[in-house]
This record gives sequence, structure tokens and C-alpha cells, in this order.
Amino acid sequence: MKKVWYYETRELGKIGIAEEEGAITNLFFETEQPPQAEPEETELIQRAYIQLREYLDGKRREFQLPLKPEGTPFQIKDWNELCKIPYGETRSYGEIAAALGKPKGARAVGHANHRNPISVIIPCHRVIGSDGTLVGYGGGMDKKEFLLKLEGIL
Repeated sequence: MKKVWYYETRELGKIGIAEEEGAITNLFFETEQPPQAEPEETELIQRAYIQLREYLDGKRREFQLPLKPEGTPFQIKDWNELCKIPYGETRSYGEIAAALGKPKGARAVGHANHRNPISVIIPCHRVIGSDGTLVGYGGGMDKKEFLLKLEGIL
């Protein structure tokens, strides 16, 4: 059974973290739809929150957690590609599409990013428009801007 627990952060507001069968399945903002889950703060959820807190405090650049996002095969490929974007760097939707072997698939990448169930840890906030503009973020553009500033990108 999937478990979920909520935390209040000064930077991102209320967030929820869910896990199932020993892997993180969701990290979502208060404005997003929570997964069907039983409320329980597990050891893995606590570990994920500690790592998130370290990231928000500028003390962590990479997450070391087992992840199990749920999605289509294309979405999973997209999210795996997002995890390759280093801290402090960005990629365009077109660059991600090209890396996935779909050079004309920038729109599909955008749709997959919008469905990213593990925000921040799977860093869809590091994807920007081809002209360098900030476009789209499920948690809101204020959160995307905050995360990019945190990483020294803006």
C-alpha cells in the first residue's frame, strides 16, 4: 500500500512525499492532486524529506533515493533523461527530445514533464524554453524560479 506524509517548507509551502514498496513514487506540491495513499511517515519518506531539506538549505546537489515514478514508457524515458541534468544546469525541451531520439518531440517532452510525479528530485524545473525563457511548471512558476535561483541558474 502506498504511504504519504506531508511537510511544511518555508520555500515551497506544503509538500507531500509518497512511497510504495521501498521506493519514492511522488513528491508533490499542495496545489497538485495527491496520490491515493494511506497517511504514514515511513523511514524512507523521512529520508527523502531530510535530503530535500538539505537541498533547499544548499547542502545537497544530488538525491540518493530509490525512485519508482509511475507513467508511460515515454514518460519514464523522459524522467530518466531529466535526472541526467546536473545541478546548476538547464536543458531545453528540444534538447531533451533530441536526447530521447525524438528531435521534433519538444511538445511531448513538455507533456511528460508536466506529469512528473516526483517534482524537484526528478528535476523538471531545469528544463526551459529554447530561447532561455522559463516556461511551465506544475507547482507554479514561482517555485520553478526559486529552484533555479537556488541552483545559481538565475
